[in-house]
Amino acid sequence: MLEIMNYRSTVRSRDSGSLSLARCLTDEVESDESVMEGDSVSLNSDNEMEDDDVIQWRFKNTVIAEINKQADRITVYDDVLDGRFRDRLKLDDQTGSLTITNTTTEHAGVYELQINSEISERFRLIVFVELVSVTKGDSVSLNSDLTEMKDDDVIQWRFGDENTVIAEINKQADRITVYDDVLDGRFRDRLKLDKQTGSLTITNTTTEHAGDYELVMYSGRFSSKVFRVSVYDSVHCCGPTEAVIRLVLSALVGVATVIIVVYEIRSRRAERDQAHIHT
Repeated sequence: MLEIMNYRSTVRSRDSGSLSLARCLTDEVESDESVMEGDSVSLNSDNEMEDDDVIQWRFKNTVIAEINKQADRITVYDDVLDGRFRDRLKLDDQTGSLTITNTTTEHAGVYELQINSEISERFRLIVFVELVSVTKGDSVSLNSDLTEMKDDDVIQWRFGDENTVIAEINKQADRITVYDDVLDGRFRDRLKLDKQTGSLTITNTTTEHAGDYELVMYSGRFSSKVFRVSVYDSVHCCGPTEAVIRLVLSALVGVATVIIVVYEIRSRRAERDQAHIHT
């Protein structure tokens, strides 16, 4: 049986798996970039390239693209990291900026731009998997898409710009932890974790729960996915798509009403003309 804990202390003790997971996510990053899964994103360099520069883009300590100005050569390493960047990378030979097309969650993480073997810039790329809308007071579930967690899996759910850990499952330690008192207790008694899949449910939502939720998973290697949650008041009972549908339906009803009124007027006028003719 998993041990389920509601953590209400400002001092936390964590096992080595959680510590390594936290350390992996605290690299110094100069800027954040975000993109919806399937779209393209550009990591723009602010540097001016010199004629003898060698520029490298690195992801997970692996060179994925390179410009050698002196040799007048651009190289994209398609097959590294299990080919996750194959046919997806474009380099600007003037600025050294990198564009990633058709992004997936496998492309989320920290990118380093090195110029002549010196780190110039770091970018943290966030890939949104899903935009989720919920009415204030209702519950919302964020699905991990895992069928079942493995025995050595560690996952964390993080919230907001500060990546505050709000819930965690450590299968190896056989423990589920919900950090109730973080962020002024806004999640107290509202979080439910599925011990099989790691999915997170937030109950009795308020506007304070709107924002970005990041699921960070360690299962042999690190991966993450991000959900953006919008919480609407009851007067805003629907998302943008449903709002457009309702607007269109209202317009159609209005047009139908006008047609009926015009038909009635013409019918009555025709009846009066017929009566006049008979008279």
